[in-house]
Amino acid sequence: MEVLSEVLKAVKLDGALFYNAEFSAPWCARSIDARTVTSYLSPNSGHVIMFHLLTEGRGYAHVEGDDRPLPLNAGDIVIVPHGDAHILGNGPSVTAVDRAQVLKQVLSQGLKVSRMGGGGELTKFVCGYLSCDPELSRVFLGGLPPILKVSIRDDTSGQWLENSIRYSVDNADASRPGGETVLAKLSEVLFVETLRRYIALLPEEQTGWLAGVRDPEVGKALALLHRKPAHPWTIAALASEVGISRSVLAERFRRYLSKTPMAYLTGWRLQLGAQMLKSTSRSVMEIAAEVGYESEPSFNRAFKREFGLPPARFRRHSKSARSRTVRHENPRGVIA
Repeated sequence: MEVLSEVLKAVKLDGALFYNAEFSAPWCARSIDARTVTSYLSPNSGHVIMFHLLTEGRGYAHVEGDDRPLPLNAGDIVIVPHGDAHILGNGPSVTAVDRAQVLKQVLSQGLKVSRMGGGGELTKFVCGYLSCDPELSRVFLGGLPPILKVSIRDDTSGQWLENSIRYSVDNADASRPGGETVLAKLSEVLFVETLRRYIALLPEEQTGWLAGVRDPEVGKALALLHRKPAHPWTIAALASEVGISRSVLAERFRRYLSKTPMAYLTGWRLQLGAQMLKSTSRSVMEIAAEVGYESEPSFNRAFKREFGLPPARFRRHSKSARSRTVRHENPRGVIA
């Protein structure tokens, strides 16, 4: 699983927000989609991942439009990796309450506990939002379903993590130094731990990036490529590091990722380059060298093949699009 850590270093996963929810049966809530969440948080939030950690009681969850609910029990965490609007509930059928207004209250008033319901059986959640780079996160998010659940209460490490999050959220105080940083780090640990457990439960015949991470040889190769993307890798050098032959590594890589190790590396280098073009003022030549290209022209050609634009024009287009988004969603520069 080491490759997860390497990828998340580049993705820059960030804890954006936590709040408690206490619902009494019967209740049903519609959680808004990630695009709406992003407009509330910040124009620069990137892709938003939503999650709900059930700490007491029971319930169900499903993506809006899908009538196959996931049953939830205390200790389960529900993650909505692609930002779909989704439904949470418990008890007899009732009209879903839209939670958009609650999020506004959380941001404007520092609301610690959100309550609703009919007064019956109590269900408690810790709800949170994580933001990350939308392009780089596709590497690991692409293999995830619209909604997933994992139990984190079945061993001591999961119980410690749940208790730490509950304590930190209950005692969150913006005036205390380091409080937001602690919550951000805990949210990242929670997400990584959930991914680890989800990957471990994948069927043996599963393919894709997440299944490749679990494979000893492919996982080690991925970790090496992500740890040192600018290294002048060859299939022979990578296979030697992994400890298998070139042909075996190539075959196993194709089985899980449907491409060769070198093709995968090229794609990751270009994604890193695109992220740097959007987020830094470094020159194209500097970025090309940083991601492993010996010359700016070779980087330009590869980048244009991948994104349809040369790097300089891609940067101008990205900045222009971001500026338009900021003016449209937040014309006065104030978070809603």
